Amino acid sequence: MASEEASGGSRRSRREPEGRVPRQDKYSVLLPTYNERENLPLIVWLLVRSFSESGINYEIIIIDDGSPDGTRDVAEQLERIYGSDTILLRPREKKLGLGTAYIHGMKHATGNYIIIMDADLSHHPKFIPEFIRKQKEGNFDIVSGTRYKGNGGVYGWDLKRKIISRGANFITQILLRPGASDLTGSFRLYRKEVLQKLIENCVSKGYVFQMEMIVRARQLNYTIGEVPISFVDRVYGESKLGGNEIVSFLKGLLTLFATT
Repeated sequence: MASEEASGGSRRSRREPEGRVPRQDKYSVLLPTYNERENLPLIVWLLVRSFSESGINYEIIIIDDGSPDGTRDVAEQLERIYGSDTILLRPREKKLGLGTAYIHGMKHATGNYIIIMDADLSHHPKFIPEFIRKQKEGNFDIVSGTRYKGNGGVYGWDLKRKIISRGANFITQILLRPGASDLTGSFRLYRKEVLQKLIENCVSKGYVFQMEMIVRARQLNYTIGEVPISFVDRVYGESKLGGNEIVSFLKGLLTLFATT
C-alpha cells in the first residue's frame, strides 16, 4: 500500500528522543450518539471489558446530539456507574454533524490517540487491541478498519445494501486512488494531532466526511495502516443511511474528485 510506504525518516521523527522515558499512551474513544439508548450500554460495557483485559489506559467520551429517545439519560447513568474518569458525557443540544462532534469530543480528550467508532454495535471493540498493535508495528499516523481486505467482511446487510457499499467503494477507488481499501468506514485510530489537522482541512459533511479524511491524509503524507474487521449491522434502532445520504455521497465524491 502506497500510504504504508512512507520513508523511515518521517516515522523516526515522531519517536521519543533517546534517553527519554516515553509516557504511557492513552486512548480516547469518541462515541457520537443519536437515538442509541438501547445500544449505548452494550457498546460501553464491551469497550470497558476490552480495555480492562488488555491493560490499556483509556477514556470514553460520549457526544450526544440531543437524542429524543433518552440516550443522554442512559449516558448519565453510565457515567455514574463507571465513574467520570472513565465515561465523559459531553452532550450538545442538537445534531450538528459528525466532524463537529469529533472536534467537540477532542476538546475534552486527554489521550494522545483518538479512536472513532459507531455506537450502534456495528464495530466490535475486540478489534481495538489489533489497531493498537498495528499502529505500534508500523508507527502509523492512522489505522483504519477495513471490510474489504483479508478476512474483513459485512454481516447483516441485504444484497442491495452490499451492492451499494461495494459499488461506492469501487468508484471511490477509481476516482480518488486513496491508498486505503475502505474509505467509507468509520472505525479508526488516529494520533490526536493528526486527527486535529485533518479535521481542519476537511469540508465535507455526513458520510462523505470519513472518505475525505483518508483522501486528505494521503495529500498530507500521513501513513495509514489497515486492520481487517467484521462489520455487523446494527442490533437496535434504525439505520441512518437513506436516499438523501446516498445523493449527498455522490455529490461529495464528485467534489472531492474535482478538488483533490
